[in-house]
Amino acid sequence: QVQLVESGGGLVQAGGSLSLSCAASGRTFRFSRYAMGWFRQDPGKEREFVSVIRGSGETAYYADSVRGRFTISRDNAKNTVYLQMSSLKPEDTAVYYCARESDYCSSYECFSAPGRYDYWGQGTQVTVSS
Repeated sequence: QVQLVESGGGLVQAGGSLSLSCAASGRTFRFSRYAMGWFRQDPGKEREFVSVIRGSGETAYYADSVRGRFTISRDNAKNTVYLQMSSLKPEDTAVYYCARESDYCSSYECFSAPGRYDYWGQGTQVTVSS
């Protein structure tokens, strides 16, 4: 069993910054072996890919909507993945989820699909006011 717990959400003004964390745990979960992703979802909308980082932390990918503004990172010693968000816009408002990629993905189409992730956190709300 794998548990993912997000934290760091909140209310921020447009142009501001916010940092999210996702702590992973599980008796047999080898955190460094898995890519970890961030998604977000607004009520009534589909879950949207934000970013993913490989297990080594050396490679990361971003959605076009957040590239240049968000930075994903991880600390494998702490079993934690982070999402640093800056220049926030009202359209970034959503519940943000971290998730574990179930199997290796080599294409954007693959790692941006929610169905490729097998464990999810409960989500943390990010609200950006205009």
